[in-house]
Amino acid sequence: MNRNGGGRGAASTEDMLESENNRLSENLASKVSTLKSLALDIESETNDQNRYLDGMDGEFDSTHGLLGGTVKRFDQMLKSGKHNRRLMCYLILTLLFLFVLFYMLIGHVTGG
Repeated sequence: MNRNGGGRGAASTEDMLESENNRLSENLASKVSTLKSLALDIESETNDQNRYLDGMDGEFDSTHGLLGGTVKRFDQMLKSGKHNRRLMCYLILTLLFLFVLFYMLIGHVTGG
């Protein structure tokens, strides 16, 4: 048997394997590029979310200070004696009325 024909077949196989290897290499490079793009998008989104959370932290701190002052004034009003109990009853009734009013408005707006 003559091996000359086998040499051309081997070269053809090598060319085919090299072509397949190049195609797979390009496919892999494309996927790596896509993953890199996704990673950069995730990093950008994470940085945006961290800035948003930092802003909310400051807002919660200011709200905490405001509510703390309100609770202290409310506590002082309760401790001031019987004279303010009538005022306290009016305040509670007003808050209850506002709660019911907002509840009804929200129910009306949402269609419930």
